[in-house]
Formats: sequence, C-alpha cells, structure tokens
Amino acid sequence: MRHVIRQAAAWQGSGIRCVMATVVRTWGSAPHGPGASMLVTEDGRIVGSVSGGCVEAAVIAAAEEVFAGGPPVVERWGIGDEDAFAVGLTCGGTIEVLIREVTPEMPLGRVSADLADGSPVALVTPLDGGGSLAVGRGAVSGSLGGTAADRVAVLAAEGMLARGESGLVNAGEGAAPDGERPGAGSPAAGTACVPGRELLVQSFAPRPGLLIFGATEFARSLADFGAALGHRVTVCDARPTFADPGRFPGADEVVADRPDRWFRAHEDLIDPTTAVCVLTHDPRFDIPVLTRALRSAAGYVGAMGSRRTHEDRVARLRAAGTTEAQLAVLRSPIGLDLGGRGAAETALSVLAEIVAVRRGGSGLPLSAGTRPIHAR
Repeated sequence: MRHVIRQAAAWQGSGIRCVMATVVRTWGSAPHGPGASMLVTEDGRIVGSVSGGCVEAAVIAAAEEVFAGGPPVVERWGIGDEDAFAVGLTCGGTIEVLIREVTPEMPLGRVSADLADGSPVALVTPLDGGGSLAVGRGAVSGSLGGTAADRVAVLAAEGMLARGESGLVNAGEGAAPDGERPGAGSPAAGTACVPGRELLVQSFAPRPGLLIFGATEFARSLADFGAALGHRVTVCDARPTFADPGRFPGADEVVADRPDRWFRAHEDLIDPTTAVCVLTHDPRFDIPVLTRALRSAAGYVGAMGSRRTHEDRVARLRAAGTTEAQLAVLRSPIGLDLGGRGAAETALSVLAEIVAVRRGGSGLPLSAGTRPIHAR
C-alpha cells in the first residue's frame, strides 16, 4: 500500500480533501490484512482497496459522511450481517475499517519521503482519531497529543516495524481487547464501533531484495516482474557488455562485477526476505556465488538450468564443501512448473515460487486444496 501513502501525501500537500479508509482487524477469509488502505477524494477519485472490491461502495458512502463533518469512525462489515449480500462481503470474512479525513497535521510527507529512500517507517494512528505519528530510524514526526502517549506509540511502532507487521496495539488501560471476535451480538454493517484507546500501526519495512546474477534475457523479465511485486532489484554480471543499465529498466541497480565478489561485499544486507536467483548457466560464476548464497540468511536461493545441469551443479557444490542441509535449500531447476515458454512466462514461474516460499504456499492449484485461501 506504499502507493496509497504516497498519493495521500501528494493530495495533502496540494490541499485536496481526501478520506483514508484503513483495515484495522480481520476475521476469517479477508483479501487484505491490517494496514491495507483506500483513499476517496471529495470529488470522487479513488486509490487503493480495503477488500478487493467487496465493500468499497460502502466505504465511499461512509467517506461522504466524514466529508460532511462526521468524526473518524470504525465500521465493521461481515458475512454474518443481514445486508452482507447488499454490501458484497460474501466470502466468509469480517473486516473492521478505520475511516478518517486526511488532515494537514498527519505526517504523511515524512512517511512518503522515507518510503522514497528505502528507510523503514511506521505510521501510527489512534482509532479515536487523536493525531498521528511517523516513526522512523531515530526520528519521530507528529504527535498523539502528549509526551506520554507519544512515548507509548513510539515503542509500539518500533516493535511492530522491527517485525515488519501492521496491526493494532493497546495503549494503556481502557482499550478494547485486541483480537476480540465478533459473535452473535456483533454490530451490524455500518454501525460505528469505536473502541478505546487503540493504536493502528502501519509498518513499511525496507523492500525485500531480489538479487539476480546473470544479465540474461530471462533476467530482464524477472527484474521487471520483481519490481512490480515490490522488490528492490539488483542485477549483477561479470560481463560489462551484458551489465548495461539500459537493458534493465525495472532494476534499482545493475552491477558489472563477479557475482561471488559482489555477494561477499554485501552479505551483511542479506536477510530472510532476500531472494537470490542465479541465471548464468556457467559454473565459473554459478558455483562460487551459490556456495555463498546457500550459507547466507537468504530466504530463497534458486538456480536456472536443465535437470542435467542441476545434477552437475550439485556435484560441484558438494565438492566445494556445501552440506546436504544447505543443498536442501536450493531451488533448482528454478521456478514452479507452469508449463510456460519464453522469458516472461519463465519469470512468472520464478516469482510465483518466490512468493510461495515466502508466504508458505503449496504452489498447487487452489482447486486442489482445502486450506483457507487467505492464510493468517
């Protein structure tokens, strides 16, 4: 939802009135989790989503009340409501959405600036509408109305940001229990359900890294798709002719260097959100960088090649000292079996596997399984 925050900051800076609707709680099957946001301007423009299309019309109606002078409100919509079919949320889930006007005091410019330079930042908003805070690396903007309240909010935001999580935290006594499930007596759709002093923390951790070693034609599509999915993309190749930034408009950086040397110099930046894709097909480059990648904290390591290439690669990695436990991490041949052809479809299969590994997906058709579509 980074684009929603950026757009909100732009409209705020231009003096355009807009209302921000943000998911604060979900139960059951819900397309978006806490932190997902949607903007509605006074003249009817819309950016973002809170439910994938299910309740957006109801959100717009609630936004009109806020434009008319109504206070911030938390609305709840769910399948148990009598007018669930009229609202559209018939997928079995229940969501609560905070709806409030974007005010000049909200530190959205600070959040947008941190997003632009890749710094981690969190936006903290009380459900009662009392102010807001932006919390980044050693810097705080905005206020919740007092030093004590700000201190609690900063501590909560730093903890959530360190885990890359968005959601509600209690800020002292009087707050409603987080996670209280709606039952038979739950408010109906459209009923205001403003709890006590609870804080919504929207965390924007640094983008996950996608490291592509081998500036091939497959790498071009992989870089574009990876960028579209929110990765920070690096393409590295030892051949300067191939490592041409003009060939990779989707990449954040294109480096002419030996893959293993670049990896060694940047190993402190590798974490479990990092995906490593080795595409060169050349053991002179593949084996040294894979040896390092499989010993690193990277959450995904894949290598392109045929099954025969894979067998030769595994033998070489064993000879280089790679353990069986490390080899078990290697995704080779890279990607899911989509039956695709060409660079774009291959890139799609690779990104699909990266998402499945990161999110704990099976990679199977949803029609072949029975577990919830939107796992918690």
